[in-house]
Amino acid sequence: MSGEYVSKERDRVLGMGAKITRRDFLNGVALAAGAAVVPAIIPPEMWAAAAADLETQNVSGYYPPGKSGLRGSHPGSFEAMHRLRDGAFWDDVPKAVDTGESYDLVIVGGGISGLAAAHYFRKAAGDKARVLILDNHDDFGGHAKRNEFRTGGRTILGFGGTYSIESPSPYSAVSKALVEELGIDVPSYHKYVNKDLYRSLGLKPRIFFDKETFGTDKLVVNGVHTGGDESGINDEAGESVFRDFLKEAPLSAQAKEDLQRLLTEEKDYFPGLSSDEKKARLARVSYAKYLTDTVGVSGEIVKLFQAFPHPLFGVGIDAVPAQDAWGLEMPGFTGLKLDPTPGKGMNRDAIRSDEAEKYFFHFPDGNATIARLLVRKLIPAAIPGNSATDVVLAKADYAKLDEPSSATRIRLNSTVVKVNHRGDTASAKEVEVSYVTGKQLRTVRAANCILACWHVVIPYIAPELPDAQKEALASAQKVPLLYNNVLVRNWNAFQKLGTSAIYAPGMYHTSVNLDLPVSIGGYECTKKPDEPIVVHMMKAACKPGRPAREQHKLGRIQLYTTTFETYERNIREQLARILGPGGFDPARDILEITVNRWPHGYSYEYNSLADEFWLKGGETPCEVARKPFGRLAIANSDADAYAYTDCAIDQAYRAVQELKK
Repeated sequence: MSGEYVSKERDRVLGMGAKITRRDFLNGVALAAGAAVVPAIIPPEMWAAAAADLETQNVSGYYPPGKSGLRGSHPGSFEAMHRLRDGAFWDDVPKAVDTGESYDLVIVGGGISGLAAAHYFRKAAGDKARVLILDNHDDFGGHAKRNEFRTGGRTILGFGGTYSIESPSPYSAVSKALVEELGIDVPSYHKYVNKDLYRSLGLKPRIFFDKETFGTDKLVVNGVHTGGDESGINDEAGESVFRDFLKEAPLSAQAKEDLQRLLTEEKDYFPGLSSDEKKARLARVSYAKYLTDTVGVSGEIVKLFQAFPHPLFGVGIDAVPAQDAWGLEMPGFTGLKLDPTPGKGMNRDAIRSDEAEKYFFHFPDGNATIARLLVRKLIPAAIPGNSATDVVLAKADYAKLDEPSSATRIRLNSTVVKVNHRGDTASAKEVEVSYVTGKQLRTVRAANCILACWHVVIPYIAPELPDAQKEALASAQKVPLLYNNVLVRNWNAFQKLGTSAIYAPGMYHTSVNLDLPVSIGGYECTKKPDEPIVVHMMKAACKPGRPAREQHKLGRIQLYTTTFETYERNIREQLARILGPGGFDPARDILEITVNRWPHGYSYEYNSLADEFWLKGGETPCEVARKPFGRLAIANSDADAYAYTDCAIDQAYRAVQELKK
C-alpha cells in the first residue's frame, strides 16, 4: 500500500473533503517554505491578484466577522507592505490619485489604539473635527477580532484575538475611565459568566500527553495546574488530584519522583546569597535550564512545563527567565525564601497585583466588543444600540463607516505606504498620507497624523524619521500566534472525557478550550453538551532552543508560509487524537473552521535573557521609538512594549496629548 494512498485515506477519515470554507492566502498560491524573509519578494502579478480579491466595504453583504477560513493577517492585508519592505513597491505602482480629501487627523491603524486615539482627539478638538482612520485589514479592531458562526438559526461568537479586559498591572485611570465611558461595568462580570457550568458536569482541566513527546497518547487530569484553561474558572486544587495525575501520567518513575520533589521540596539552591542576589541569578538563566542544571529534574519535566508560557510570551520555558517563572508561581522556588518584591528585569506579566486580578471581563468575542463600542461612539450610524450589552448581538453596517457626511471615517483594505510632511518638518502645516487600496495608490492630507500601526512597519512608511528612532522602531519584534476557532456539532466527547480545558505541551496547538460560558445582551452561551459550541485552539509559532527574538522571526515565516489546508489538517488530526476516545469524529463533528493567523501578533515584551537594557535600566527602545516628530505621533501597544489593551489605550491618549502641544 503506497504512502500516498494512506495519506489520502487518512484525509478522508479526518474530513478534509468536507464542505467548509477554505479561503487560502494569495488565491491558493503557497509561498516557498524555505523563504529567508517573510515572505520573499512577491511578484507583481501575485500582489495584484491578492488586491483584486479584496471586497469594497460599502457593497451589499460586506461583513468580515462572518467570514471563516484564513483570517487575522488575511489575503490582501500584507502583500503591499511586504513589497514596500523588500524595496519593490515603488517599481511598478500606478500613479497616485489625489483624493482631494483633507482632515484634521489621519490615523494609520484601526485597532483599539487607533480607535481610542480618534475618540480622544474628538474630545479635545470637538465632534466636528474631521478624522480618517486607514487600516490594511478588511475589518476594524486590529488584533481584537470577532468571529461569527451561524448554525441552526443562531449566532455563535468566538474571539479571534485579544481575549479580555485584564492586565497583570492595575488599569490606569485613563484606561479605566474609557472602559467606564463605553458603558462596561467590569464588577458586574459575575452576572454574565456561568462559572459552575463545566464544573457541574464534572469537567476538569486535563493534560494530553502525545506519543511523539511522551511515548503514548493519553489524556490525564491536570494535577500541576499549568496551561490549558484560559478562564481559570475550572482550576481545582488538592492532593487527591495530584495523586491521580501521578498515577495516570505516562512519565517515568524518575520523572514522577522529580516532579514530586519539585513541588514539595524546600531546598535553598543558592545558599549564602541574599534575596536580591538570588533574583539576579534567576534573571540570567532560563527556567528550563534552572530546572535541569540547578534543581536537577528529568528532561521529561521540562517537556511537561515547556509550553506553559505560550499564551503570555509566545515562547516556552527555554526562553523565559527563571525569575519570571518564579513570579508566575511556577514550582521550584519555595526553598529560596525570596522576598515578594519584584526583582530587576522581571517581566511585567510576572508581577501580579490583587487589584489587577479582580479587574476582568470577557465578552463572547473578546475585546472586539471594545472596538465595536468605540466605533459606535465615533460613527453612531454604523452600529445600532446604546449599551455595552446590546452591542454584543448588534450587526455592524460597514457601508456606514466611510460616508463623506461623517466627521469620522474608517477606510478598510487600505495599506498606508508613505507619510511625509508637506515641506520642512518644523514649519509644515500638513502631512500627506499615501495608501494603496485594491490596485490604486491614493493620497489624502491632514493637519496631524497618528501612527497607531505596528512599530516594525513605521520606518518604511515614515522615511523622514531620525535614524535612531527608526532603529528603535525596527527592534520591536512581534509575537507570532494562531488563535483558531472550530465550530463543532456538539461537545459530548468533552463531557465523556471529563474535560473543558486541555493543555497539550507537545502538540501543534498547545491548548484546546471550550468557549468560556458567557451570556450577555441577549446572547446565550451553549449550556448543553449536545449543542454546537466553539472550540478555541491556540498555537505559539516558536522554535525552542533559540533566543526569543529569533524564535519570533522564524515563527513568523512559518505562519506566512503555511497553507490553510495544513492548518486545517493539524486541527482535525489533533482533535481526533485527543477527543476520539470520547466519540469525536472530525469528519462528522467539525462544522466550520476559522484560522486567525497573526504572524505579527502580540507586542514583544522585554526579557532579561534577551534584552540587557531591561536589566540595567535607563531609556528603553520603545521610549525612543514613540517620540513625536513634527506633526506625527506614535501609538499602539508596541509603544510601551506591553501586550495588553490598557497599554493600547494609554498610548493612544499620550499620542493625542503630544499633538495638542
